[in-house]
Amino acid sequence: MDHCHHHMIEDFKRRFFVSVLLTLPLLFLPAEKALFAFFLSTIIFFYGGLPFFKGAYTELRTLLPGMMTLIALALVVAYVYSGAVVFGLKGKPFFFEVASLIDIMLLGHWIEMRSVMGAGQALEELALLLPSVVHKMRADGEVVDIDIEALQQHDTILIKPGEKVPSDGYIKTGRTSVSEAVLTGESLPVEKAPGDRVIGGSINGEGSIVVVVDRIGKESFLSKVIDMTKKAQQSKSRAQDLANRAACVLTFVALITGAVTFTLWYLYTAFPLSFALERTVSVMVITCPHALGLAVPLVIAVSTTLASKKGLLIRNRVAFEKLHLINALIFDKTGTITYGEFQVDSVEAFSERFSEESILYYAASLEVHSEHPIGKAIYKHAQKRGKVEGFVSLPGVGVEGYVDGKKMKIAKREDSSVEIATQVEVFIEGEKEGVITLKDAVRKESRQAVDSFKRLGVKCFMVTGDNETVASSVGREVGIEHIMSGVLPEEKAAKVKKVQKQGCVVAMVGDGVNDAPSLASADVGIAIGAGTDVAVEAGDIILVKNNLLDVLYGMQLSKKTHRKMVQNLFWATGYNVVALPLAAGVLYQYGIVLSPAVAAICMSLSTVICAINAQLLKE
Repeated sequence: MDHCHHHMIEDFKRRFFVSVLLTLPLLFLPAEKALFAFFLSTIIFFYGGLPFFKGAYTELRTLLPGMMTLIALALVVAYVYSGAVVFGLKGKPFFFEVASLIDIMLLGHWIEMRSVMGAGQALEELALLLPSVVHKMRADGEVVDIDIEALQQHDTILIKPGEKVPSDGYIKTGRTSVSEAVLTGESLPVEKAPGDRVIGGSINGEGSIVVVVDRIGKESFLSKVIDMTKKAQQSKSRAQDLANRAACVLTFVALITGAVTFTLWYLYTAFPLSFALERTVSVMVITCPHALGLAVPLVIAVSTTLASKKGLLIRNRVAFEKLHLINALIFDKTGTITYGEFQVDSVEAFSERFSEESILYYAASLEVHSEHPIGKAIYKHAQKRGKVEGFVSLPGVGVEGYVDGKKMKIAKREDSSVEIATQVEVFIEGEKEGVITLKDAVRKESRQAVDSFKRLGVKCFMVTGDNETVASSVGREVGIEHIMSGVLPEEKAAKVKKVQKQGCVVAMVGDGVNDAPSLASADVGIAIGAGTDVAVEAGDIILVKNNLLDVLYGMQLSKKTHRKMVQNLFWATGYNVVALPLAAGVLYQYGIVLSPAVAAICMSLSTVICAINAQLLKE
């Protein structure tokens, strides 16, 4: 939490303890010491009550009277009346009531602000993930330590085992495993090799790596996560708008009820002015809409922090609140259900001269210089590689060259009978020795996610530009029966609207690139596979990891968040139904009445309970 918030917490804490110390003598002062009691209460009134007077001034200046206005008005009425009694007016002073009301309000605000700080603390701790010192590598190979503020784009840095990654970049040399748990929620370390990206704030594992920095400052993934989550916490939701309107109404209810209470008790009963004023002050205090103002924002702060820790970034609060109402999910295929890139599926050797491992070894060695997606997939799949000479790319055909002195050629198989994959033939010394099959593999968690959605009663659709054969094959593999194939990117939005016309609340899950129109058309647009690029304009909700199970987590969190909002709104308003009549004195004849101090305790307790209830929101 920022320095200003820390200062405010300390300020309320200090004012509370000073005011309490000055309040204690008021318990024991006899009636003849009224002047001294007035002196002590005056100090408490101005010193302890200052935050509420400042708040009231701000509310009235913006023509939005609220909790601070009610508290300030109640304090002023009680204090001025008590002062008038000391200097001649007949009646009973409220010095202890004024002081205790201020004490309780200061305590309530102190506890509440500590709760608010706790709600956002996990997010703020992300900013502390970066190291303060970076090992920069100069052009001559010398390594020097510099402050992280001096780090620049395109700098080359050394990251030793166990150290934090200072900024986003790609590995130039070295292999390691990196823990990205704090940033993406991925519990297992991720293996990294030359060319792979690393994220600032993640923790390097057992190997030293040399990294070229390509994103610093606000362009880094960590900064974008913090910025997006803060904006989500500050954005208004439908529930919050309702709470704000209710709080405004409650303020006017308090003022009107207070005026009516004073009028009835003072003009139409034999009770003294002091009793009428005490009832009026109690009414204004008990109806303070403070809990209403915090009921939703506190839950938002907790839920967005939980979401960001799991790699789920919320851009649109209203859409996130709809997520638990979703009964239809439309998935893009490529890059969402599948990996979106070629992977080696199988290797077949045609003779005993070369094993499957050898076929892959020679093919991967030759493809080391290839820029083609098929070549890159073969190269990435193999663990060992040989010496390559005379590499030549054959556009539209394949590649050829020499590996460990053997003449090699790799060419795409033209007569392939495999309809959902690609096959390449491997020639060694002029002989066809094997074939490698590659395909866009289905993500391992896709089937599990689809099964989970179906158990929840959510209809699952798949939309793709691929032909019916490929689409049906992938659909069968993951368990999706509703297939829309041969759909152009610009036609996907119409498919979303078609499902919506069936009476469904639709979430569209896509990669955030060519799916932008359909993401915007859906009730909830979910961009998956954003990774370190964070496609901030692609959807209402952005998933850092390429994992459909995170959509399921988002739906569950949305449901829990909605439940907490309802609970807080019920508590923030419900207690007024009971407390307001008691504060007004309707049960006075039965000996039941709330003093201003007790009213303040009830109001503060409702606020604190809302804060604690929000903190109980769990993953």
